[in-house]
Amino acid sequence: MKLNKNIAVSENGFIFNPVSGDSFSTNPLGQEVIRMMKDQKEKKEIVKAIAEKYAADDSTIEKDLNDFFQMLLSYQLINEHE
Repeated sequence: MKLNKNIAVSENGFIFNPVSGDSFSTNPLGQEVIRMMKDQKEKKEIVKAIAEKYAADDSTIEKDLNDFFQMLLSYQLINEHE
């Protein structure tokens, strides 16, 4: 999963899609995930980084991350085929 190239993300979690004109905001954890995606981290690297920082098991993190990715897909912020 990669963040679409035209998506603008501010440091405080504001996300803007210039194609649709839609804007979104995310919490600090969502900001971290998006930052890692921009750094081209793989899903397993993101899961590991979150697990090291927060007290949660890998399966819970993976489920929540999949839900977050599905939301990003539905808003056309990421592309699963790139």
